[in-house]
Amino acid sequence: AGRSRPNTDKTTSSFRRKNKNTIYSIVQAPKQEITMGKKSKRSHKSGSNSHDENIVSDSDISNPDVGAAAAADAARKPPALRSVAEQAVETADNLRCEDPYEDVYEDGDDESYEDVYESSGDEEDEEYTEAMATGDEKAIAKKKQPKSSIPVVDMDDSNQPSQVKSYNPFLASNTSNSPLEMDETAYKMHHALAPEWPSLTLDIVPDRHLGDHRTRFPHTVTMVVGSQADGRGKNKLSVLRMSDLSRIPGSGREKTEKELDDEMLGDEWKHEDDDDAESAMSSDEEEEDVEELDPVLEHYSFPHSCGGINRVRVCPHNSDIVGVWSESGVVSLYDIGGALDVLDRSALGSTNSGKNDDAKKQQQQTVRKMRKDPFFVYSGHSTEGYAIDWSRVAPGRLATADCDGNIHIWDATHPITNDDIVAKYGKKNSSASPWGNSSFDIKPTYSAHGSNLDNPSVEDLQWSPTEATVLASAECGGYVRIYDVRCPGKAMISNKVNESGADVNVISWNGLVGNLLASGGDDGSFSVWDLRNFQTPDPSTPPKPLARFQSHRAPITSLEWHPTDESMIVVSDDHGTYIYDLSIEEDGPELFLGGVEGEIPPQLLFVHSGSEMTKEVHWHPQIPSCVATTSMSGFSVFIPSNL
Repeated sequence: AGRSRPNTDKTTSSFRRKNKNTIYSIVQAPKQEITMGKKSKRSHKSGSNSHDENIVSDSDISNPDVGAAAAADAARKPPALRSVAEQAVETADNLRCEDPYEDVYEDGDDESYEDVYESSGDEEDEEYTEAMATGDEKAIAKKKQPKSSIPVVDMDDSNQPSQVKSYNPFLASNTSNSPLEMDETAYKMHHALAPEWPSLTLDIVPDRHLGDHRTRFPHTVTMVVGSQADGRGKNKLSVLRMSDLSRIPGSGREKTEKELDDEMLGDEWKHEDDDDAESAMSSDEEEEDVEELDPVLEHYSFPHSCGGINRVRVCPHNSDIVGVWSESGVVSLYDIGGALDVLDRSALGSTNSGKNDDAKKQQQQTVRKMRKDPFFVYSGHSTEGYAIDWSRVAPGRLATADCDGNIHIWDATHPITNDDIVAKYGKKNSSASPWGNSSFDIKPTYSAHGSNLDNPSVEDLQWSPTEATVLASAECGGYVRIYDVRCPGKAMISNKVNESGADVNVISWNGLVGNLLASGGDDGSFSVWDLRNFQTPDPSTPPKPLARFQSHRAPITSLEWHPTDESMIVVSDDHGTYIYDLSIEEDGPELFLGGVEGEIPPQLLFVHSGSEMTKEVHWHPQIPSCVATTSMSGFSVFIPSNL
């Protein structure tokens, strides 16, 4: 197949010569013309045949006697004895063929340097040969510039193609809603979900049957979220279960040997014999089939008539209980155990659930009826709030705080753990709920005090991971306070950690190192404190943090320590989610980083962007390095590739 030439007088077909990339044409001339060769055509055009008497012209052909005689005379002579003029005569014994067109190249033909570029002299050829021998790419590129000038089009800025730039979240110019392109190779897993209404809060619900430290794909994540609808009656508390969350397809990242071993064999290592090669290959094929599964979303919603939900927290001693702070100043407790049983039952037929027949049978017998309304409602706060936290040491102990600076301590008078419930009420069954007659002893323990009475809002609360009576609060005006519920009415330690007076939005207590506390402020900085040195001799002098990061250009909205790595912390602001490893230390005893705009701290390991106004972030306690976030644009669940 070749390129046809537009010609109204000739019909052209093309073919490719094998030895060169040249297109030749077979030309079928009109029937009334029988001339062949360039000289005959010129003779026909000039109308003269006076060059040589033996040359056959068009006029001779018109006279049969003359043309036949001349052709016969030329044919009788051997080719070696013919003159130049006689050799030019086209006869049946002396045919003349020439290419009617010059050589042309098709797009995609291989073009060598000698075919396209012409040498301008022996000196330049020697320079090119020397450059080829030494491997000087710049000299080779310079010598390969074509001699023919190519017109350069001066494009306007509007016609210039968009440039792909590296995203620096710490530059003020990047805070606009500019389009971002996701690099899939940065993730082991990434899944996103856009809900009906945005959510300000979420919390992870531990799975009861899948186990801890799960590294094998696909994953299952269960979380509880609260909506912020445009109508008071449209809000709801939802339990979301995302299953078959597989690795990103086509990411191009090679799996490590440990990941391949975990995917094939699970957490327990089993050596394979040579005889088991076929079974290993079949397990690899099954693993590939599992990774190609589409993610599945299941959910159950509870109506919330008290308006938008500000914060939700799952009880660590019993994941069936969820505390909810509403915008109307009401704290509600929900029993989501029935919804979890239904979601577990729907996964019984899944090939990836990892349950045996006995576990499935037992699970089918423990499905309880669901109660859609909260089993406990408390309206003792004067206004709405955001701070709520369950104690990890004392079962059933809860702390809530409002925007007026009041902190209330809850103590359950009803058994909380499953073992205590079974000991008191017997084995659970599908027709009864243990929370029908539950009650809590709630005491307004602390009220607004100190120098921030004009804005005493308590933004966050955190119970100590080791002490049952100690909790910390993040308050407006830049204050962090430490309380002991055995001493009501006053704070044990009170420090203004932000000299500028910027509000402290969030705090997080390290669950592995009990003396480390992290705080994030409204000025975009977050700090790490050693509580052993948190109290200073001079109350007017703020303590010095172990580390302070000031690179963020937006308020810190959430932070949380890694559940199994004492030096790793995840932080979020309105523009993204950031993972830091504080074990990477700079020279000097303290870390004060990020004062210069655009400076990237060496402790920063990962940045997840693309969400609109990220509000809360949590580590999954059972899937290593799995992070769940909520924002105005939806939910994200991901695992970074470098963790």
